[in-house]
Amino acid sequence: MTSGVLLLDKPAGLSSNAALQRVRRLYGADKAGHVGSLDPLATGMLPICLGEATKVAGELVGGRKCYRFAVLLGTRTSTGDLEGEVIETAPVAPLERAAVTAVLAAFCGRQAQTPPMYSALKHGGQPLYRLARAGLEVERAAREIEVFSLQLLKLEPRSLELQVVCSKGTYVRTLAEDVARALGSCGHVGSLRRLYVEPFAEEHMKELAQLEADAARGALPPLTPADRVLPGMEAVAVPAAEASRLLHGQPVTLARCSARGRVRLYDERGRFLGLGEADGAGGVRPKRLFLDA
Repeated sequence: MTSGVLLLDKPAGLSSNAALQRVRRLYGADKAGHVGSLDPLATGMLPICLGEATKVAGELVGGRKCYRFAVLLGTRTSTGDLEGEVIETAPVAPLERAAVTAVLAAFCGRQAQTPPMYSALKHGGQPLYRLARAGLEVERAAREIEVFSLQLLKLEPRSLELQVVCSKGTYVRTLAEDVARALGSCGHVGSLRRLYVEPFAEEHMKELAQLEADAARGALPPLTPADRVLPGMEAVAVPAAEASRLLHGQPVTLARCSARGRVRLYDERGRFLGLGEADGAGGVRPKRLFLDA
């Protein structure tokens, strides 16, 4: 049974769902889900969970994400990126690196951000981007996000290249517009690349064209094991008898287990069984188990 995580380097011009479906077909997986949508314009890391690994996709959603992006100053578009029509223009004053760095520093920390109309969030059962394409705008509730770092990589007279590490739910297009405003102008995203999703900051991404070539040769690369998504959870070894009971949905008591909270469960052969909940006194309840364990 196909199960694991593929770290796809999504190409530009392809929606996240279209990329997901192509990967799912290549691996012949019955189930698939991606973590953190990327706009068609964007490139970079799109974790795709296949088979039983879809059960841990939610653990990836909350991870920090790192993006590199360009802000084109002097024009704002309807979509916040290159795909929209220009709806505002403004002069761009000469910029100095020290002043820009100071402005960027003010964006770090917890803050409220209003999602853009061109987003997949739903209003009355309809994605906001569909309403936006129909010329409608509705009120959106601001959401708390956190920017952990925002660095200036390159400064040009009418553009910035930035790198941000941020929390889930952060819209880089909105951040770009807000940065441009703080610099006394307006702006939109000119390019966007996601460098990583935690905990995969150091992992190599797979290109879709290469995957398709590998599939044609019958040599698809192995998937990342699902338990690699959970490095912060304590690992608990479960003896054979208790493992059988867990896999049948029954709680067990493990004499040597002092863990508390969610844990990774492994059998005596080191196979990942899934997630459990430990009470700190040896008791472990099954929470999300793998059918192929």
